[in-house]
Amino acid sequence: MIPIPGTRSADAEPGTPDPAVTELRHLLFGADRAQVHGPWQELATDPSMHRQHETDLSDQLDASYRRLRRLNRITDPFELSRDPYRLTALHEWTGPLDGALTVLAGIHYNLFLGSLLDHDPHPKRPLTEYAAMDRIGTFLCTELAHGNDATALETTAAYDQADRTFTLHTPHGGARKFMPNTSLAGGPKSAVVAARLLVEGRDHGVFLFLVPLADHRGTLPGITVRPLPLRPGSPVDHCLTSFDQVRLPYEALLTGEQGRLADDGTFTSAMGSKRKRFLTGIGRVTLGKLCMSASGIGVARAALATAVRYAHHRRVTGARPDRRVPVWAHRTHHGPLVEGLATAYAMTALHRVATARWAERDRTDPEAVTVAERQVAVAKGWITWQARALLIECRERCGAQGLLPVNGIVSAAIDVEGTITAEGDNLALWAKTGAELLLDRDPPPAGATEGSLSDPAVRQRLLQTAEHLLLVRARARLREAPAGDGLRRWNAAAPAALDAVTARAEHQAGAALLAWAVRATDPQARAALLDLHLVFTLRRLQARSGTLHGERHLTAARLDELPDLIEQAIARLADQSLTLVDAFDLPERFFALRPIANADYQEAFEDAPAHGGLTVGA
Repeated sequence: MIPIPGTRSADAEPGTPDPAVTELRHLLFGADRAQVHGPWQELATDPSMHRQHETDLSDQLDASYRRLRRLNRITDPFELSRDPYRLTALHEWTGPLDGALTVLAGIHYNLFLGSLLDHDPHPKRPLTEYAAMDRIGTFLCTELAHGNDATALETTAAYDQADRTFTLHTPHGGARKFMPNTSLAGGPKSAVVAARLLVEGRDHGVFLFLVPLADHRGTLPGITVRPLPLRPGSPVDHCLTSFDQVRLPYEALLTGEQGRLADDGTFTSAMGSKRKRFLTGIGRVTLGKLCMSASGIGVARAALATAVRYAHHRRVTGARPDRRVPVWAHRTHHGPLVEGLATAYAMTALHRVATARWAERDRTDPEAVTVAERQVAVAKGWITWQARALLIECRERCGAQGLLPVNGIVSAAIDVEGTITAEGDNLALWAKTGAELLLDRDPPPAGATEGSLSDPAVRQRLLQTAEHLLLVRARARLREAPAGDGLRRWNAAAPAALDAVTARAEHQAGAALLAWAVRATDPQARAALLDLHLVFTLRRLQARSGTLHGERHLTAARLDELPDLIEQAIARLADQSLTLVDAFDLPERFFALRPIANADYQEAFEDAPAHGGLTVGA
């Protein structure tokens, strides 16, 4: 008999929770799950909080802004903006509901309101209207000609000492702000705008300015907003925005340790580097990376849960024509999804570690801040790329049903593309990280790599060794490249350096997942986590086998045993799959809105209006 998600075994006490599911949920979401995740999880049960794909795009956009205001009614916006745990959890739960809502919430709470809170307060810059969403906030940083090279931004804000004002200006078309949600949709808006601070012609670097964009009557004078072409996925009002000699009051400049401006135009800063001033000013982007990662985790887990449930009640002809079996019974079907579950658990574990390191960092210790930022960047790139791969796999495993947006997979696969680019393009982030790792001291990992591959500690050392070997290779290529041409030397080292970043992500994700297994006290949960770790790590070691075998860390005999270990663990996990997805804690009312997640999916379209009299080719 195929078990139903959320039910207990026959010998369990009626009405009691499954102890394995309880333990897994505790590990996935933390001891404070009810406070951190509970409010957002509850939204998943409300049909009005889910994107309605069949309505017009303009109606969908309006609905997303209404949902944003609904979020605002159930939380203190200041507390939310200051709390990395709750803010990332919000993205984790809204991602599967409405991709546009997730984008709007991240911009308003993190990039806009968070930036205002992180800078010096000013009595003439009250935040109450933004907290109440009388005005919605947006964030204008990148320009049409400047994306990842944001330190080269060309929008200017020139200070006039005589009347203590700034003049915000877009000097040419390439300096227009690219892709912020600056249309009139959603009501009056203000923006935090990144612009180059000029005082008597001297450039002090890029700072943030608070700029009202529109009121109830329309866009304000001097501001031009043009919609960008429609893009696939959840509709967001992405626009090009430019400024023509817009006057701003003195308090519009957001100040902090990166720089302050006296009335008389005297500029002071604790930082001599313009780049460091800029990066400090836009510090909220780091938390934004964690938010993007959380969104990817949320949609990946939801898609996996949907695909696994569907595979258990989608029946196909078996070995005998008179017998039908669930498609899950086939190794070719359940194998990729089981491996997807291993990856999703590892993604979540890595995200929890990266979030905690960022939230608890010692802000007075530059090294601690650098290490936390690097781990966030590594996690963001790896998690969002893995989310894309998992969504594609889930779509394929659900066949034609996976192509229907109502089932929530294909639309999420499009939306996750935005997380790969937002808050720093993944490849650019990893190129920077790879370059930093090249310059780090990187001693060989401690401990032997010999031993059985069934030992998780051995597998972890092998993953760490793979990272070390890739960095050794990258450094050798850097040294061997012709001197005097920095770009050419980097190009020689870059492939191995980026591969080392991937290896670091895999090692860190495996370590975080293994830590869960060690903490688990329920035998079923512990065994499942150890098997998830085994599948996750062995697949990564299999991909690194050339590097490890070439340096004699993996013998041919050990490589031969690797496929059997993976297959045995997949077989065990296939029997635990419903427990593993039940631990994702998605409410049944969430699945009720995804037809294929339910046993009666074949009746899901009975209430849809029939199309009569359709003429093909008309």
